[in-house]
Parts: sequence; structure tokens; C-alpha cells
Amino acid sequence: MFVANVVVSTPTMELLSSRTLLPIVLCLSLFCSYFAPNSADNTFVHCLVNQSESSHPISSAIFSQNSSSFSSVLQAYIRNLRFNTSTTPKPFLIVTPFDVSHVKAAVVCAKKHNLLMKIRSGGHDYEGASYVSSQPFFLLDMFNLRSIEIDVESESAWVQAGATLGEVYYRIAEKSKTHGFPAGVCPTVGVGGHISGGGYGNLMRKYGTAVDNVVDAQIVDAQGRFLNRRTMGEDLFWAVKGGGGGSFGVILAYKIKLVRIPEKVTVFKVRKTLEQNATNIVYNWQHAAPSIDNNLFIRLILEVVNGAEVGTKTVRATFIALFLGDSKSLVSVMKDKFPQLGLKQSDCIETSWLQSVMFWDNIDIATPVEILLERQPQSLKYLKRKSDYVKKPISKEGWEGIWKKMIELEKSVMFFNPYGGRMAEIPSTETPFPHRAGNLWKIQYQANWFEAGEEVAQHNINLLRELYKYMTPFVSQNPRQAFMCYKDLDLGINHHGFLGYLKGRSYGVQYFDDNFKRLVEIKSKVDPTNFFRTEQSIPVLSYVEFRKLISGKSILSVLFGLFAIHWIRKLK
Repeated sequence: MFVANVVVSTPTMELLSSRTLLPIVLCLSLFCSYFAPNSADNTFVHCLVNQSESSHPISSAIFSQNSSSFSSVLQAYIRNLRFNTSTTPKPFLIVTPFDVSHVKAAVVCAKKHNLLMKIRSGGHDYEGASYVSSQPFFLLDMFNLRSIEIDVESESAWVQAGATLGEVYYRIAEKSKTHGFPAGVCPTVGVGGHISGGGYGNLMRKYGTAVDNVVDAQIVDAQGRFLNRRTMGEDLFWAVKGGGGGSFGVILAYKIKLVRIPEKVTVFKVRKTLEQNATNIVYNWQHAAPSIDNNLFIRLILEVVNGAEVGTKTVRATFIALFLGDSKSLVSVMKDKFPQLGLKQSDCIETSWLQSVMFWDNIDIATPVEILLERQPQSLKYLKRKSDYVKKPISKEGWEGIWKKMIELEKSVMFFNPYGGRMAEIPSTETPFPHRAGNLWKIQYQANWFEAGEEVAQHNINLLRELYKYMTPFVSQNPRQAFMCYKDLDLGINHHGFLGYLKGRSYGVQYFDDNFKRLVEIKSKVDPTNFFRTEQSIPVLSYVEFRKLISGKSILSVLFGLFAIHWIRKLK
């Protein structure tokens, strides 16, 4: 560090008043600051190097903003172009661990230096909360930790957080043609965020969600300790199976339970417009899809398309399905339970389960299955997502109103994912993911666009919010439930300040319903200083946090805080 030595003679000193000394001191300070390196960053990096094991040096896993690779590393796993602009806040440092000791070092050093850490596994956080913050932060990017160990004999696998779902499915199929895993249909999604948020897929009516098939986990906790299910205890293990990423620790790996699938499965995609009787078909879908054979999952996609006549718009309903069986059996089930769709055997494709993953991601199933190992999506776009749960069937009049609103707004899309089956059998308290019996289907609202600019973004987001508002009478109430993996900052943003619990409760009960209370209790016990935090993480409720928040505040603020905590406890 540059050190300035200034010698001033006694006569000269006598001539200098305090007024003239002050500017000199300030100038010297600025001079030193200008030439000195960023001491805070350097101290943190020094800590990382010291804390990591000599057998696994961390230096090559550290990228500062001055690094030539910084931008490419940061942008490699940004999946929403809204958060890849010149004005998007950037981390001051990126750590890409390739050993557990690097993760432990990152936690220990960040806590020691009071730094905010964001954790990214696949970058599919819809609101960018895993790699963006309004506060100074560094990024722990898990993409190097992506090993997958399949044990067909025990029907299980250890999967590290940085692996993608496509990689997991491919490695399972390498070892067995009759095993799969009930997770999402997007191959580039990272395991860490997907499972920790309660990820689901088209096997959920048969086998539940991803978290329903987790039997062990490895994490680094807020004290920098490596823990597994035995050493972390059942409470914390419960919390990391669907309680949301970035709240309880750094997820290193999950041990998952493989599920049985037939060697051949059947898929189909059938489209119907309003002019092709879509209203009646959709009306009957809502009754059939949640109660049909558990081996069958039929997703419904609603979007506005051009009508038959020039200048007109209509709504198109797309029915896309996975059936764990042959096409003849599927057609028989459909004729019995959902004849309105008019499914024919010629609409069906018999294929392997691995190829069905490609079909669901709009990849030609003739494509070599190695495409599932590619970690980059086929295309990137600007996007916004919201979610809802439907508990009662919608009348035909209700659907007619929805069509009218969709055509008015034109751009927004809705994905309907049916529940029932195994989802209705698992208690709502089994994992933090509470959305079980009583739900007919889940809605994902989508807004996608390709033009840059804040004005365009706000226009598309506002259209989506208007559709979401219109759907209010048709969805769950008190609370209006939402899905954690479809992160939506409209539900609340927590800066974890004086009333962090109340802020957290606004979105927490929508994501976790009654399970939010238990999550807060566990969080307050295992991470009382709230080291692991994001804009929508589980908040703490502890005296440690309270003392931290009120330090230096006025008596009035303290009294207000005590009053707030009194009411918080009543709300609990």
C-alpha cells in the first residue's frame, strides 16, 4: 500500500492553522485511496486463499471485475435478458468453487467481512435474485460442482447442485432404461435451485415433486460446516427440501431416489382453437386432468394466435402429455375419461423417457440425446413470470371471459399443470412445499419479449399483471398461493431491515402457507444473524437480529420495534 511521509518544520507548523491543515489531510487521504488497491476486496480474497485447502487452491476460482473472464463467467448463466444489461448491478467478485473447501472458505470469509453472498446453480431464477442485488455482493457460482453418481442397485443418485436436469436425466438413462426422476421439463435448469424450491415435472401425478424423492443432502451452513442429513438434523433437512434456495445454507448435493418408468412411454401434442371447440374441451380438461390415470400428465397451454380471418385473434389451447405406457392404452384411457379432445393413435408418439424430455422441450426427438448435456438454452429472451393455484372448476361463462381478456391483452400466455394423483396423497406438511390436496391445477403466467428497453419491459410486465389481476376470482384466496420456483418479486421484496419478518411474511405465506412458521423457526435457529439472505429468503425472528437492527437507533425506533415484535408474535 502507498504510504505518504510528510515532514513539516516547526515554524511552518505554527503558520498552519486548522483551516489550512484540513484540506491537506483530505488531499493526502484521497491521494492514498486513489493509488491503493481495493483493500476490502483484497482482504476478502486473502481470506479465501488462507481458508481453502492447499491441496485444492482457490485462486483459479476467483474472478474480480478486472479479470478478462469476469463478464463471460457472469453472463454464462444469466437466463433472463432483463438482468443482462449495462445497468444491471454486478457482483464485485465471482467465486466458482470446484471443491467443498472453496464453498466453506466463501462462507467463513464472507461472514467474517460482513459481505452479502448470492448463490447461483443454473441461473434460472426468474427474478435474477441468485445473481443480482441492489447491495454490494459477491457471487458464489456453483457450475463447477456438477458430478452425478448413479447407483441403479439402490435406485438412488448423488447429484451436485451445479448439475443440470438434462445432465441428470442423461446419466440416469446411461445406466438404466427403466428409471427416471420426477423433476422439471427444462433440461438447462440447475439442480440446486430447482430442488431447493420444490421443483416439479410431468411425473408428479405419479411420483410427486422432486423434493418428495430426496433422501439425503449435503450443505455448508452459516458456520462454514459441512453437514449431511445425519449431522444437520431432521428439521434443517426438512427445510432444505423445498424451503427455497439461499436461506439455510449452500446446497452442495442432493441424494435422490430414482423412480421406475417403462422402457417406452407415449407423448402427444394436440392444438385446438376457439373455433375448434376449445371452450368445451378446456372446460372438460379441468375435470379430467386432475383425476385421470396417475400415469398420465396433460399440461394445457393457452395463448393468443391469429384467427382464421385476416386481422382477427383467437385463443389456442395446446394439450401436451406424457403417459407411462403405450399409445393403445393411452387412447383407451382418453376415450374413457377425456373423449372431448378426440385423441387418435396417430396423434401419439411412442418413445423412450429420455427422448420424451426432448419432446417436452420442443426438441425434435430424432436429435441425438447428447443435446441434453448442453448447458446453454436454445435461445434467450426477456421474461416475467407469475403463478397461481386453482381449487374450483371454472364455469363456461368464466372461460369465455378469460378468452376475451386474453385477446384484449394479446401477448400473455398461461400454462396449466394438473395436480391430483400422488400430489393429493402427500401431506402438506411433509415438506415445505405445501401445495397438495385440494388443488386442481397450477397456473404459470408468462410474458416473453425480445426487444430491449425499460419501456418495452414495463409494457409487457404490466400486461401480465393485468391478466393476473383478472384471474383473481378463479384462484386460491387467503392466501393467494404461489410457487416458490416461479419467483415473483411483485409478492414482496425483503431488505431484511427493521421489519424483515413482516416483509418476509407477505410472500412467505403465499409460497409456503402454514409451513412458513416452521421455516422461520428453523431459520432463526440455524442462521440467527441472517447471513444467507435474498430478496425473498426466509426471514429470521430472533433477539440477535433485533439487537443488530436497533443498534444506533432512537428510543422511539426501539419502542416501535418492540411493538412490532409483539404483533409479529401474535401473527405467528
